[in-house]
Amino acid sequence: MGSAIPKQFLELCGKPVLMHTIQTFHNFDPESKVILVLSEDQQPLWNGLCLKHSFSLLHQVVSGGKTRFYSVLNALSQIDGEGIVFIHDGVRPLVSQETIEKCNQMAQKNGNAIPVLSVNESLRKQEGDQNISVDRSQYFSVQTPQTFRSDQILKAYEQDFDPAYTDDASVAEKAGFPIFMVEGNRENIKITTPIDLVIAGALLKNR
Repeated sequence: MGSAIPKQFLELCGKPVLMHTIQTFHNFDPESKVILVLSEDQQPLWNGLCLKHSFSLLHQVVSGGKTRFYSVLNALSQIDGEGIVFIHDGVRPLVSQETIEKCNQMAQKNGNAIPVLSVNESLRKQEGDQNISVDRSQYFSVQTPQTFRSDQILKAYEQDFDPAYTDDASVAEKAGFPIFMVEGNRENIKITTPIDLVIAGALLKNR
């Protein structure tokens, strides 16, 4: 992002990106337990932003780990009882209620769900000094929330860390669970670069 402020705290339509994201899940289920994972050095900034913006939606803050795997593991340690766990990127504030519900229903039925999008651009694969065209119909881009029954994701995270893990679905897959896909929503972008912030602002204003 090229900003001194972490991207999840950048202002989007009047308030930090992260507040929009939490609000989205609160809208889906006001009774849900929200666990926010932040590094320890970011927590004072977040607390200050909550005061500044009078942000009062209930959430629990836990400290992150040295990798995504350990950050998720820290959050999962705070889960009690059975239910559905949504693991979501804080910088994806534009996930739709429909996508969340699709994930919820599929996870209720089959144990997990990940939202994906078909690839609408041509793809090429690098092989040594050459590159070749590949069939894009066989590929999907993966979004969040990656969604699991609590018993399944807790079992998956009993495994030791593996650098090959790229997301929570890969952890569950390594544990032997088949992964189920649902259609995501195109506007559920991950705010990573300055242009993403501009696009997200335009999308929010037109909702």
